Amino acid sequence: MTDELKAIAQQLTQDLDLAQPPIQVSYLDAPPAGVPEHPGGSPSVCTFFSEGRKSAFWVGMKGHEACEVGAFVLGMPPEGEFGQRLMSMVGMMQKEGYLAPGDEGKIPRNATAPKFVAYGPLGSLPMAPTNILLFAKPRSAMLAMEASSQSVPVNGRPMCAVVPTLNNGAPVAVSIGCVGSRIYTQMSDDQMIVGIRGDFLSEFARRLATIRHANQAVGDEDQRRKSSYHPKA
Repeated sequence: MTDELKAIAQQLTQDLDLAQPPIQVSYLDAPPAGVPEHPGGSPSVCTFFSEGRKSAFWVGMKGHEACEVGAFVLGMPPEGEFGQRLMSMVGMMQKEGYLAPGDEGKIPRNATAPKFVAYGPLGSLPMAPTNILLFAKPRSAMLAMEASSQSVPVNGRPMCAVVPTLNNGAPVAVSIGCVGSRIYTQMSDDQMIVGIRGDFLSEFARRLATIRHANQAVGDEDQRRKSSYHPKA
């Protein structure tokens, strides 16, 4: 499995012109053997996405709680002290006009929170990915959307909602990000997030190779037509 995933990671990096490797996200019922625990906390769930580009690690659900909105998106019930902090954060966002009343109920989220989550470069973990995330440029997102088997949902805030969007059935999903994710992950202004559902990865890679070739052929024709077009005076 690992060798196959590493080969797909190499293909995605080349076909989508990625500056950073694809990130594997795996939901688990127990800590994975041979994978180190994340050494400390994190101010946001998307920080784990960013760090997963560099090395493999796992985090318990408790380790996600510092990010109230992100933990809620992961499926943590809004109860107790965590629920109070979440409502305080939502209240601040509504006061500032960032969220309208009721918007929090429209955010995609997991029905059930995972017990543990492993993050790492695709192929660096000894288990199948639940999802794959790519920090991609718009042209790469275009190719990924064309390689999907159906219409692709696109969301903005919060960026981490791209994960439950995949878990809820979308083979491919795109997030243009949010202000927090751009601060925490240092996403460049020309990047967005492309998510691929884990069980669709092999099919996606096959479709992507076809789409990339097709875009080259169509692009060559469009270039020929553009260069031969001479508007009337």
